[in-house]
Amino acid sequence: MTRRTGLFRNFAILALILGLSGCQTIGGWFGGEREKPTETLPVEEMYAVGKRSMEGRNYNRSAQYFQRLVARFPYGPYSEQAQLELAYVLYKQGKNEEATSAINRFIRTYPTHRHIDYAYYLKALINFDQGRATLMRLARQDMSKRDLGATTQSLADFGEVIRRYPNSRYAPDARQRMIYLRNQLARYEVGVGVYYLQRDAYVAAANRGKYTLQTYPQSEYEGDALALMVASYTALGQDELAADARRVLETNYPDHAYFGGDWPESRGFFGKLNPFAGK
Repeated sequence: MTRRTGLFRNFAILALILGLSGCQTIGGWFGGEREKPTETLPVEEMYAVGKRSMEGRNYNRSAQYFQRLVARFPYGPYSEQAQLELAYVLYKQGKNEEATSAINRFIRTYPTHRHIDYAYYLKALINFDQGRATLMRLARQDMSKRDLGATTQSLADFGEVIRRYPNSRYAPDARQRMIYLRNQLARYEVGVGVYYLQRDAYVAAANRGKYTLQTYPQSEYEGDALALMVASYTALGQDELAADARRVLETNYPDHAYFGGDWPESRGFFGKLNPFAGK
């Protein structure tokens, strides 16, 4: 009887131990799961780990530490910087919507932050990459219906960087990217104009050329925009308008391919830009 009582007591103690092992404190005694570093590290170390992970391109780990840092320590310089770094990490992860939300929130919350110029620059950079992908993608769709919202927004955002912070370290790069974007947007508009021209939509083609000159003056495709207007007005029988456009084209671009009868090339640049060309 005594032996049975002892066995029962041993089983009861073992059951109690097993039941308590799920508890955080007791589990620690028996080698259970320990608390995660993100729950125990001080703010300085959490930021350091997140920063090192970011620099090592371990963006998942970096985002984990920055997000938890902000949650545990919502105020202070480390939290502010972590929010800015997190926006960059999300951008590098390809989470553009989340990155844009994060950077917009940072700009609203810390408008006088010492790195606010970088925040505006990063915002423009996110849209820049989105817009460039759209411009380079040769999807089979009507050229006139492509969404260039991210591209035009990026152009405006880089302009904002230059307007607000002309002496920022990011201003020179912002200017170069604006030049690139203006040229690409002008290229797109002329491509759409050629698309219309080849389908005898001459009024729409002429308007695209005029719009390109007005919106993106001095772009690399200014000559093409003028040639588009000459060809469109000629086809419409608008001789005076055609002559005016031709005179400007001859004055500024005397060697333009239009004068040699090689513009637009059916399988050249515009053929590549327009997936419907030659069909």
